[in-house]
Amino acid sequence: MLILKHRLLNKKMKETHVIPKERIIQSIFVMRGQKVMSARDLSVLYGVETKALNQAVKRNIDRFPEDFMFQLTREETKIWKSQFVTSNSGDKMGLRKDPIVFTEQGILMLSSVLKSERAIQVNIQIVRTFIKLREMLSNYKEVKEKIEAMEKKYDQRFKVVFDTLKQLLTEEEKPKRKIGFSQK
Repeated sequence: MLILKHRLLNKKMKETHVIPKERIIQSIFVMRGQKVMSARDLSVLYGVETKALNQAVKRNIDRFPEDFMFQLTREETKIWKSQFVTSNSGDKMGLRKDPIVFTEQGILMLSSVLKSERAIQVNIQIVRTFIKLREMLSNYKEVKEKIEAMEKKYDQRFKVVFDTLKQLLTEEEKPKRKIGFSQK
């Protein structure tokens, strides 16, 4: 009976920590050729202050080599900040220094530093999201390769079909135009 109650309690706790996959995906960005998440976004997901997350990392800095975590440069911070639509018109966006970002491996390591039940559940969701993104990219590449192989097989009559398929596949790769006004 006690084991059953424990399982039900665990299940309830896990259900309360469900974060939509889209929320996690919105927090992932590419910097230095790696998918990363900022300490700021992770702290929101974990339900802790950014300061507390950073302090936990500093206490365990040996667990976070440069390929797990790094601080953005001024230029990278500008690029990162330009991705947001924010009501905060200040240049700093509440930042006193350039943000720290974590790679997928660094996020995994955070689970050993942050011991709360929420942190564990959020980490599981983040890892699953990274895996899903990797699978989607893999499938995308496979489809593209198959279309290219088929294109070589068939004659010019199918050129329009293959051109349309290529256009659909490359639309995702094109960088999106920035929204808003620019000063020139």
